[in-house]
Amino acid sequence: MRVRAVVAGVGIVPFTAPGSSRPYTVMGATAARAALADAGIDYPAVQQAYVGYVYGDSAVGQAVLHDLGPTGLPVFNVNNHCASGSTALFLGRQAVEFGAADVVLVLGVEQMRPGAPETLYTDRPTTYDRYFQVMQRVPALDEAPIAAQLYGEAGEEYIRRYGADPQTFARIAVKARAHAAGNPNALSTEPVTVQQVLASGPVHGPLTRLQCSPPTCGAAAAVLVSERFARRYGCAGPAITAQAMGSDSAATFLGADPTKIVGYDSSKVAAHQVYEQAGIGPAELPVVELHDSFTTGEILAYEALGLTPEGTAERFVADAANTYGGQVVTNPSGGMLAKGHPLGATGVAQCAELVWQLRGQAGARQVDYANLALQHNVGLGGATVVTLYANTGSIHR
Repeated sequence: MRVRAVVAGVGIVPFTAPGSSRPYTVMGATAARAALADAGIDYPAVQQAYVGYVYGDSAVGQAVLHDLGPTGLPVFNVNNHCASGSTALFLGRQAVEFGAADVVLVLGVEQMRPGAPETLYTDRPTTYDRYFQVMQRVPALDEAPIAAQLYGEAGEEYIRRYGADPQTFARIAVKARAHAAGNPNALSTEPVTVQQVLASGPVHGPLTRLQCSPPTCGAAAAVLVSERFARRYGCAGPAITAQAMGSDSAATFLGADPTKIVGYDSSKVAAHQVYEQAGIGPAELPVVELHDSFTTGEILAYEALGLTPEGTAERFVADAANTYGGQVVTNPSGGMLAKGHPLGATGVAQCAELVWQLRGQAGARQVDYANLALQHNVGLGGATVVTLYANTGSIHR
């Protein structure tokens, strides 16, 4: 019998630039302790742990959690590129929902190096090879970082398809910095203008440097408990009301459409599944944390998630429908563009932000009337996770 998973506690460490962070073991343990304290739960009560990361040796989760004490609990390590943290959340939610555990710790942690993420193993196939086979017919591919090439080409395709002005993408970076100004955990909080964004140096296609998420170190954690545990021990928090996860379909590899390669179709399918599970529509959402590792990705996400119809994202941005006072506040945390993008931690950090929003604890970032919240996280390779949170009583499944 299914029971909903309640997010009883969340914790995060401030995101920092590579070279200035504490070791991943310290960051991860600090975030985990903060989440447990927030939930009012002692670590020995945790029955399972799921830990997301990208750059690290095997058993990173155990190395982090040993600092909390060797309790013997099973620790599951998750590596799904940028969706590692949200994949760990998906697995933790399943464990609670299907009765395998009453208390689960979900952790995301990353200690990145300076510069764009690199392929570590050059003596074997990479997880991007199939994508580049599809994209061989695109002559503009260059020496830019792999993800920037793919998201840059997705932006070029959007411009070709709908005639969008490249300034539209730059406005996403301006909004991200404006939102991050209210986030004490964010990496980049200084305001920027559209002109500064466009002049920050070309990367690929319409992308400039300030339209790409920076390499970041950080950690975030969440404690999930069953509803029965929450009632018994007085835990409070929003519930994960609906969640869906998917990967590439056959359509991803037909033709040479870069929007599909960066997760447009999988995002659309997962979002539809979540709305169907919860019995709501995207127009009911007051706040969304969505995948904005590149500005072009955020534009595509608006349409994939149904926040605006296909081909209308430019008007959506021009009307400021994506920020405070508009239709829906997107990435109040500053998103990956400004808060930072420690790959394995991002999905759990999105969870933390939305939990604070639903509790009314987001301070200067607080979204009015936030009773529902949607999370969207994409990992090239590919994995897409969409999660809906609701204050208890807001949604009845």
